[in-house]
Amino acid sequence: MARLLSLFLLDAVLLPKAPLPLHIFEPRYREMIAECLSENRAFGVLRVEGERVADVGCTAEIVAVSKHYPDGRMDIVTEGRERFEVIEFQTDRAFLQGEINYIGDTAEFARPEQVRVAVELHKEILGLMGAVPDATTEPDPQISFRLANSMPLDLDFKQALLSSRSESERLAQLVQHFNRLLPNIRRAIRARTKAGGNGHAI
Repeated sequence: MARLLSLFLLDAVLLPKAPLPLHIFEPRYREMIAECLSENRAFGVLRVEGERVADVGCTAEIVAVSKHYPDGRMDIVTEGRERFEVIEFQTDRAFLQGEINYIGDTAEFARPEQVRVAVELHKEILGLMGAVPDATTEPDPQISFRLANSMPLDLDFKQALLSSRSESERLAQLVQHFNRLLPNIRRAIRARTKAGGNGHAI
């Protein structure tokens, strides 16, 4: 059954479980966020690229209002929750709304071997970049989103992950991406190490 959802358009892709801080300054979005806060409800984030608006997005739950400004602006912290697909846009309010359906995965679960390979590659990349890998060990049927959230990814790639209805497919895409990324990171580290050994400051 379709539901009405307030929509926030951004040149960004929000994935489930990802944090998204926002500075709310446009009057239309001030009105929208005020309603969401008073009614304790989420809003939808959709990627906009020029005149094109994506039809698959992710709801954002407001987890904190970090600052109120005297002129009505505010800083909020949100977190991605549920994926949705827009059936029809509505433009009768100051902000965009949409009739939406929530979407989930319809294909098979990922194989344990797929998960293991993706997690190990992800951990190796974060280690090479000097970041701390996620220590969470709880089973996660959509671990692909958690892995993607800690990596700098192209927006088209993130939109494809968001739109995919298969965890197995998302993990396969991430493993392919990680395998392309790793050689570049290793080369960059070797070059930096070599450059650092070519001399010293006086």
